[in-house]
Amino acid sequence: MKKNLKILLGIVVVAVAAILAYVGYVYFSYSRIKDQVSLEVVQQAKKEMITTNKEYKITTFNIGYGSYTPDYTFFMDGGKQSKAVSKESVVKNISGVIDTTKKLAPDFALFQEVDEKATRSRGVNEVKQINQSFSNYTSAFAVNYDSAFLMYPVLDPIGKSTSGILTLSNTAIEASTRYSLPIETNFNKFFDLDRAFTVSQIPVENGKYLMLYNVHLSAYIKDQKIQKEQVHKLFDHMEQEYKKGNYVVCGGDFNHDLLPSSTETFQNDTTEEYTWLQPFPKAELPKNLNVAELSATTEPIPSVRNLDKPYEKGTSFVALIDGFIVSDNVKNLDGKVIDKAFKNSDHNPVEMTFKLK
Repeated sequence: MKKNLKILLGIVVVAVAAILAYVGYVYFSYSRIKDQVSLEVVQQAKKEMITTNKEYKITTFNIGYGSYTPDYTFFMDGGKQSKAVSKESVVKNISGVIDTTKKLAPDFALFQEVDEKATRSRGVNEVKQINQSFSNYTSAFAVNYDSAFLMYPVLDPIGKSTSGILTLSNTAIEASTRYSLPIETNFNKFFDLDRAFTVSQIPVENGKYLMLYNVHLSAYIKDQKIQKEQVHKLFDHMEQEYKKGNYVVCGGDFNHDLLPSSTETFQNDTTEEYTWLQPFPKAELPKNLNVAELSATTEPIPSVRNLDKPYEKGTSFVALIDGFIVSDNVKNLDGKVIDKAFKNSDHNPVEMTFKLK
């Protein structure tokens, strides 16, 4: 009896020590990237500047780190899975993203949730895969998620991740800067590390700049004060650049409803509550900035699906959270969500054609 108790006590002591060691590892490995960091610009574009009164196309695409096929569900959305099915599946999904983007032939392409090295995407360097496929585009990559190995969920841990936002331009980028966004300071910070936006300066022939923003706001944040601080840091920065006389185009995943009501537009099931989808604070935008309107279509197309269940058109919860904000010296000529039926991501790409006035 005593021997059994000693064995049991030994197991408990080892288990507690292991848990404390792991908690210490996660806690002491945590650190945020500094604010306002200059990014490495991989200069490959041949064109040196853009012009006014010429049409340009831009796309934004949250690629879901190459893990989300239409049948995939994610544990933090009420689904089951935490990692990509296989390395081959990730490579195939990223190839699909690349093919889609090439067919759209944008002058500027913004990507979010691009893994550089992560357990969840089976170690595929998606930044490298995309950059190699756009060899005539200049690129700038910024980390906005860098986590220790997360043992959650316990039976299939999401693991360690280094991921970020990638900007491509077929015109030279003079400089690109990463700005940190506020995040929660409680335990949630370990799941929402290093949230940020980037600003890439592209020369215009009139001596001004197109200030190209790439942003991915927090998805699972519960503190509305932090949500407000995030959007206002972004708004304030855009307003400052506009007041300098520059052109502002901001694209990305805003994780807010860009429609008056996505639930009404897409006839979502109202018996299920999806509290993560909050209205985008359009009324709080500076007066010279506006959310770019989408062109009229016969059928509205969502830009994101919820991952609690496999995608089924007309049944899955969907919304419009990806798009663009432009300053009033930028003319939005056409904008639309590209219906890819969530084939390679839990998002559809969004494109906009514009002119600089």
